[in-house]
Parts: sequence; C-alpha cells; structure tokens
Amino acid sequence: MNRNIAGWVTHHWTKWVILVLSLLFIGGVGFTLGPKLTSVQENDISSWLPGSAESTKVINQSEQFADPDAVPAVILYARDSGITPDDLAKATADVEAFKEVSSVSDDVVGPIPSEDGKALQVIPTLHMGDDGWDKLPGLMDDIRAVANKNTGGLEVSFAGPAALGADQAKAFEGIDGVLLYSAVGIVFIILLITYRSLQLAILFLVVGVMGAVLPAQGVVYLLAKYADLTVNGQSAGILSVLVLGAGVDYALLLVARYREELHNYEDRHEAMAHALHRAAPAILASGATVIIGLLCLMFAQMNSTAGLGPVGAAGIAVALLIMMTLLPALLVIVGRWIFWPFVPRFGDPIKAEKGIWARTGQRIAKRPRAVWVTTTLILVGLGFGITQLGANGLSNEDSFTKEQPSVVAEAKLAEHFPGGAGSPVAAVANTAQAPAVLNALQGVEGLDPKSVVEKGAAGGTTYFEATLNSAPDSQDAYDTIDRARDAAHAVDGADALVGGYTAVNKDVQEASAEDNLLIIPIILVVVLLVLAVLLRSIAAPVILLLTVVVSFAAALGISGLVFKYVFGFEGADSSLPLFIFVFLVALGIDYNIFLMTRVREEALKFGTRRGALIGLAATGGVITSAGFVLAGTFAALATLPIVFLAELGFAVAVGVLLDTIIVRSVLVTALNLDIGKKIWWPSKLAAKDDVPEGTAGDDLIESKVTV
Repeated sequence: MNRNIAGWVTHHWTKWVILVLSLLFIGGVGFTLGPKLTSVQENDISSWLPGSAESTKVINQSEQFADPDAVPAVILYARDSGITPDDLAKATADVEAFKEVSSVSDDVVGPIPSEDGKALQVIPTLHMGDDGWDKLPGLMDDIRAVANKNTGGLEVSFAGPAALGADQAKAFEGIDGVLLYSAVGIVFIILLITYRSLQLAILFLVVGVMGAVLPAQGVVYLLAKYADLTVNGQSAGILSVLVLGAGVDYALLLVARYREELHNYEDRHEAMAHALHRAAPAILASGATVIIGLLCLMFAQMNSTAGLGPVGAAGIAVALLIMMTLLPALLVIVGRWIFWPFVPRFGDPIKAEKGIWARTGQRIAKRPRAVWVTTTLILVGLGFGITQLGANGLSNEDSFTKEQPSVVAEAKLAEHFPGGAGSPVAAVANTAQAPAVLNALQGVEGLDPKSVVEKGAAGGTTYFEATLNSAPDSQDAYDTIDRARDAAHAVDGADALVGGYTAVNKDVQEASAEDNLLIIPIILVVVLLVLAVLLRSIAAPVILLLTVVVSFAAALGISGLVFKYVFGFEGADSSLPLFIFVFLVALGIDYNIFLMTRVREEALKFGTRRGALIGLAATGGVITSAGFVLAGTFAALATLPIVFLAELGFAVAVGVLLDTIIVRSVLVTALNLDIGKKIWWPSKLAAKDDVPEGTAGDDLIESKVTV
C-alpha cells in the first residue's frame, strides 16, 4: 500500500471518518440486507444442474406437461401379515384427504398394491412453489399428519423425492447460523490461545462477524436480487465460513506487522502506517488471488459450482475492504492496551533468536536438502491415499452422516415395489416418432416395460415416464439411464432426450468430474501468474506451485484414508476434489505470498539464505496462527449432517494445517536455503550474495522479527 494512503487511513482524524463510514456500511448493508440472503436462495433443481445436461433439457421441455416445482412423495403402507381390507380402506381414504392438503395436486396416484400383498403405495404430488425445497418439510408434515391417523397397526413410511428433499432441507436448515456460531466459537478459542488477550480476540470477532460476514451476506443478497447471481443453501453456508476464516487471517497478518512496528515507533499512528505500507501489498495480493481463483469457478458446468465463485469472491472483497480500513482505524483508536497483558512497548527488544520458528530455521539450515527431500517423499507417500477417496458420487443413504427417515423408507419401499417407484425416468421426443420411442424404451433392460407410458403431448412434443427396477440412486440405475438414452437416441428423427431424478444425479456427477479436469489447471495457471508478478521471478513461482500440488495431494490422501477407515464414509461426491483444491490453493496461497514477500524483502538486504531464516522467524508464528483459524472455521462444516460438507470441512482443515506447519514453514524454507539466490531467477536478486553474519546490520535482523 502506498505510504501516503497508509498514512491517510491511520491519520489522527481520518480514522474517525473511516469508523463512521464503516458503521454506516455495516448497518445499511450488513444488518439490514444480510438477513435477507435466505430469501433469494434458489434451491430448486435447476440451481444445481449443468445447463447443457440432457436432464436439464428434459426439465425445460417437459414444463408444459409437468410443473418443474412439483415433486412426488411416496407413502408406503405395509403390514408383515398382509394388507387387510381395512388397510386398503384407510389408504383409499387418505388419497382423498391428501387432495385437501394445501399445495398437493388432485391427481393423487393409488393406492397401488404390491405383488407380495404386504404393502400399498400412494403417490401424491407436492407443489413447492417459489420457496423451493425450503417448503418441503412443512408439506411433508402435512402429509404425515394425514397418513399417521388411525393406522391400526399399519406401518406407514414416507419415501420418494419429496421426503428426501424434506430431509435435505432440514439438514441445511439454519446452516448460516449454525456454521457461523460454531466457527466463531472455534476461532475465539484459537485467538485466546494465540494472543492471550481477551479484548483483542473479541475485537477480531466483532470486526470479522459484524464487519465482514454480515456485510458480505448483504452484498451477495444485492447481487442475487439485481445482478441475477445464483445463490443456494450450500454457497450461502460456505460464504460465512469463508469470509470469517479469510477475514480473520488477513487481520492476523496485519496485526502481526503492527505489533512489530509498535516496538519501533512511539506513535501508534505511525506504527500502523508503516505496518500497512509493509503488510498491505502481500494481503491485497493474497486476497486478489483468492478472488481470481474463486472466479475461475465460473467456468464450471455445474450451476451450483459456477455460482459459488462470484458468491465467494464478493465475500472476500468485502473482507479485504473491512480489514484494510476499519480494523486499522479501530486499532489506532483503542491504542496499545488492546494487546494487554502482553503490550508491545516502544524500544523493547524482540528476542527473535529464542523463537520457535527461528530455532526451526536454524535446524533446517544445517541440512536443507535432506529436509526438503524427506518432507516431499512423505507428502507424496500420503498422496497415495487418494486411491481410497472414491470420489464417484454418493447414494442417498451415504449422503448423510446420520440415518434419515426418507432413506430408511426408500429401503422398505424397495422390499415390496420396483426400486425406482416414485422416482420415474422422464423422456421427451417428437410426437411423430412417439410410437417408436415408446417401443424402444419398453425394450430397455432395467425399466419395467409395463410402466413405460405416454403422459401427454403438446406442441409437437410427447412426454413419457417409466419406472426403474433398481434403486434410483444405484449404479444399476445409472447404467439403465445410459441404455435408455442409447435406445431413445437411436430413433431417427425423434430428437429424444432422457431425464428424471436418476438422470439428474448422473449428469451432476459427470459434470462435476469434467469440472475437476477443466478448472484445476486454470487455477494453477492463475496462481503461477500472480506469484510471478508479485515475486518478479519465474523459478520461485514454479517451485511454489509444485509444493501446492504436493500439499493438495497429501491432504486429499489423508482425507481419503480417514473418510474410509475412521469415519466409515462410503465415498465422496465427484465435486469434492475441486472444492478442496479451490479452498486449499486459493486460500493457502496467502501463506505462500506472505512468507515469500517477507523473504524477498529481507533478501534484498541480507541475501536469500539469511532472508529465508529471517522471513520464517518473522512470519512462522502468524502463519501458523492464521492456519489454525482457517482450519477451525472450516472444521465447523462438520457440525452439519451432510457428508459432502463434513468431508469438505475436514479435508480443508487438514490441508491448511499441513500447509502452514509443514509445507510453508519447513518445505519452502528448506528449498529457499538449498536453492539460494537462484530461486529468484531471472530477476537481479538472483545475483545477490548473502551478507556474512556478524557484519553491520545484524542488529536490524533481530528487530525485524515478531515473537
């Protein structure tokens, strides 16, 4: 940051202007608009689907035949001794009662008897309306209230897409609050341990939550309402965790430099001006890299993934703004006492040689090549755990960390009816070729031939439905979709398309896998370019990028092993590697930038090897603290009963800790020491030799390091 700008931010009177403007921004955007974010969330199926997917096209073309906001529920009535006439009468009466329930269509199907005579099924269609799946829990409660009356020993279960959607909606219910409160609690404890200052920890959280998270939610609300930005429950939940974690990280990096400068300047305003001048370029570069990395997600096929990019980028931008303006102003307003009981005093020496990271650097310096080779081999070995990750998608049963009623009911339904009951395969085709398409679908292995029927025709398009013989979320069902598509596509002139709930899930997994292959390389290129510009080198960015890849692989490998052998998860969603990569690389680059910019700053004075040791001693503590904060905020995702989010939180937390404690502090330092000045090639710094120890300026080295 320009010294004049830094001085203006912390000026004796402009600090009050910044405080007032910030409070107006927080009040107007944060407290007023932030809580409205849930009102613009789009949790309907189209907010997740890839726009080009075949299942999406079926949804669009079938709107004239079926309401896209309509979703079926399956009510299963079962009696082990066999269905009685009274049971049949009860189910028949329920059909009429369901029609009287608000948002339930009149065309309730059933009761349909099972072939074994032990069960009946009734299929009402629920209309979610503009509220999307958030309305499903209430609708399903209305259905349960009817079906659970006067059962007379009849076992009643609730399955189908509506029941599953209701369970998912409940799992995401209050996600913003639950995540935020959990993350705040974790971060508060970490800050207390790190700074041992209650008032400083409170200041961090007040600025982080009220100053960054709430306004970020308000900004995203405005973008969703007026700029057509897609926001869903998943991206909204991740937003609060991302902004809190990244915002507090930026605050830690700034406060570490400010605390250092308080030893060098008596006037706290001058100390903050110097801290901003020195730390802001690295923080802004880090934030810009995160923003650009997140925006790369817009190249994704998946709407949910593409929408997360600008949502997260907007949140990071708000966090940067607040941490570079409001936080410095508040710190100079409150004064040095905010650090009590360990108040940094002007003129007090900083005993760098006794710091743990200074000692770590000295140990690494004895055999740097052995350190980086050994560390790399260990990380690569851990990376082989990726083979246990199984990121090929999750079944409904495996998508929750806790047993869900709809999943249990689905298993009971499959005992008496075809596995796909209540989750029909949908197809559309040109009406002129409808008989040929009908015949082709009836011959598909895995579809019940009797269930393949025309449901309507309009505008030259005919709509079909069919029932799968296998569970709708099974691999057998996915294989059946492939066969159905092959058969339908083979009918000349039909322009036939096959979709439905199973096809949607299949298309989602395939699109996510393709996104992994596309977006990960794009983000790597972006990171490489940013590092090259910032460090004015080619060699250093390439080396750092390789450490990023090795760190990511190790984190994914550890996660794969823990998921399978400790947590007992059956696999992972196809999009998980991409999400982990984005957060580890985009956020982890902060630590690379902060370490290497400090190393470069010191290398200009003392040479690369000595600069590496000074840089590690100066930043090792704050980078580790920032890593624990970020890991803690993402670990809060594990409080939700969704396997994807629990896995994401764990993997990012492990990856961040690995990154800060091992990769940045040990591996990168060892590489700096071993390669030496050549790491800055082709810049002029590559020709600068180390200043011998014991020469003039060694006293400066000690004063540059933060305890």
